[in-house]
Amino acid sequence: MTSLVSIGENIWVAEGGIVSFYGFPYPTRSVVVRLKDEQLWIWSPINLTDELRREVIAIGSPTHLVSPNKLHHLYLQSWHKAFPRSKLWGPASTLRKRSDLSFEPPLRDAAPSAWSDQIDQCWVQGSFMMDEIVFFHQQSRTAILADLSENLSLTWLRQHWRPWQRWLARASGIIEGKGYAPHDWRSTFLRRKPLLAAKATILSWNPSLVVMAHGDYQLHNGRKYLDRAFEWMN
Repeated sequence: MTSLVSIGENIWVAEGGIVSFYGFPYPTRSVVVRLKDEQLWIWSPINLTDELRREVIAIGSPTHLVSPNKLHHLYLQSWHKAFPRSKLWGPASTLRKRSDLSFEPPLRDAAPSAWSDQIDQCWVQGSFMMDEIVFFHQQSRTAILADLSENLSLTWLRQHWRPWQRWLARASGIIEGKGYAPHDWRSTFLRRKPLLAAKATILSWNPSLVVMAHGDYQLHNGRKYLDRAFEWMN
């Protein structure tokens, strides 16, 4: 089996291992986009195995390592060590959390010139707990979300979560059929105006595909999926 799975022209997903978040197991996923000049844009890097490393360098040069929010930082250092000429990117919250690493200027609404003609981005704000940068790969019309949508299948939950944990997943709406952000994060969006502005921007992209870090990604009807996943934003 290969580590990289193509989901469109110049875009791949790679499945990582399971990580524990306060005792809750979560699957992990990375997205790789090939930019112009064979530069690779690596979103939410997962554990860098030898196999994944071989496959990545076979399609291009890892140039941009991107943390979409402060929770997605675990493997930045190992990737940067393997590819020391790569650049580290993330919102200011990630930069504060990983002050041991040297980042480029913090990501905001305007995409840096390194990828602005190929990948759009939106800074989701309004919560006192966490922000997130959501991306849109123009060529494949793919929206890329970290924790703003979690879409865990019931089959996966039965295999990895205890009954009381599965109850919480259903109650929080982070399951297939809803795809919400976790309830503990949703409840901290006290400033709704910037949240609704971000929602409007993301939906205006009208994506065909939606890839998230945790759960089953969507290869069709991306806009319809996000309409449902963002129902709680009002």
